[in-house]
Amino acid sequence: MPTYRFKNEDTGEEWEQFMWIAERDEFLQNNPNITPLINGAPGLVTGTGDGLKQTGQFNEIMSRIAEQNPYSPLADSFGKKDATSVKVRDAVKKVKQKIGGALE
Repeated sequence: MPTYRFKNEDTGEEWEQFMWIAERDEFLQNNPNITPLINGAPGLVTGTGDGLKQTGQFNEIMSRIAEQNPYSPLADSFGKKDATSVKVRDAVKKVKQKIGGALE
């Protein structure tokens, strides 16, 4: 049974309630001062495409961007993970923290 969110326009009260969709429709018809609220984005399921291939392409593109911006937060996630690259990024972060306070 799904959960729905509602708001009473007269009092401003918001709440969640379990009910069948038919019950929800009837409830809204009988209570014109109640408006439904959106619970969030619906769960989407797709059955087409190769998810692994798409993920690989995404990671490849992100790593290319990270290579062009080696000291960005993106590089922390998608950049090179070898010891030298990590040490250089950490050193740059420390310098940015020290200088950042002086620039403000």
